[in-house]
Amino acid sequence: MMTSLAACGYTADTANTVASSAETTASAAESTADTAAADSYKVAIVQQLDHASLDEIRVAIEKELDAKAAEKGITIEYKDFNGQNDATTLNQIGTQVVADGYDAIIPIATLAAQCMTTAAESTKTPVIYAAISDPAAADLTDIDYVTGTSDALNTQSIMDMMFAVQPDIQTVGLLYSNSEANSTTPIAEAKAYLDAKGIAYVEKTGNTNDEIMTAASSMVGQVDAVFTPTDNVVMAAAAAVSETLTKGGIPFYTGADSFVTAGAFATCGVNYTELGTYTADMALDILETGVVPAYHIMDGGIITVNTETAAALGIDYSAFNDLAGQVVEVTSEAETMKKTPRPPSGGGGLPPARRWGREPGRHPKYFGQWQGSLPLSCGHPPRRGGQV
Repeated sequence: MMTSLAACGYTADTANTVASSAETTASAAESTADTAAADSYKVAIVQQLDHASLDEIRVAIEKELDAKAAEKGITIEYKDFNGQNDATTLNQIGTQVVADGYDAIIPIATLAAQCMTTAAESTKTPVIYAAISDPAAADLTDIDYVTGTSDALNTQSIMDMMFAVQPDIQTVGLLYSNSEANSTTPIAEAKAYLDAKGIAYVEKTGNTNDEIMTAASSMVGQVDAVFTPTDNVVMAAAAAVSETLTKGGIPFYTGADSFVTAGAFATCGVNYTELGTYTADMALDILETGVVPAYHIMDGGIITVNTETAAALGIDYSAFNDLAGQVVEVTSEAETMKKTPRPPSGGGGLPPARRWGREPGRHPKYFGQWQGSLPLSCGHPPRRGGQV
């Protein structure tokens, strides 16, 4: 005997309707969750150490993330970390950033990029580095979750600048840190250039501020000009080095405009605000599309001159106008441009982006609590896929 259960209003058709409704509700909930997730990103910004070039890049990255968050109506939460130029600290930061589930990591400078690449190898968290002069030499190519921006230096242009205003140079000083991957290629290029012209050169290196200052001081009276590439160790002592060389009557040619605003004589290179802006745009595009493009080499060709230093040295730098489409004049305190640069992209206003873990005007250090063993050097993960 079959008994109908229709008394409670629960028929087969009703059951199907309820099931369909439940599926629709679940689908709607999942869609809402996916939309919410797509509208919110967590980004870790890992600065290798404090100095003017890297500070400028970090500020530009944060400004652009804020602007894009406002423009797109999304939330971008970012947190700053500072490795204090220490591999162990950077490895600890990388371990914590990956464990905390950040959606992307933006390391600034080579050692930070190498450590973050190693930390993200298991999760494939996108690593979008900023200001790597030679990604290939730093083993940051052919890794499918790693890309970024390069401030590759045109060493020949800087050497041409040197001889355009000092045609009678006899000896050039090469000042750099032999622990900086950024310096390897441009120093080799500078040597080749000088060898071809039959010009002597003196190499001095150091890995601490004191060593760099000793090296710079020893060049006074020995050389007619000094060249330093985009070297983070030298940059940390740039103001003191510039003062020493200028007082000794030696023009200091460098790989970045931040050296020049610190007192060096001149450079020909990239605009670091534009580099930071481009890096932020690249990171957001990767988060939105999931596609990791090839790394991008920023356009250079901008000559920057410190007019105070030029006056102290008694150098006429008008010949620079024939070498570049743009000459920027700066002092050690303020910048005055002959040509107004293109402003960074992105809108203004108060963005919905959120930052945490730092106070305005301060560069945070990371003081995490760690358990388990940590690598003592950055190392590099296995190569994967084609070049990125």
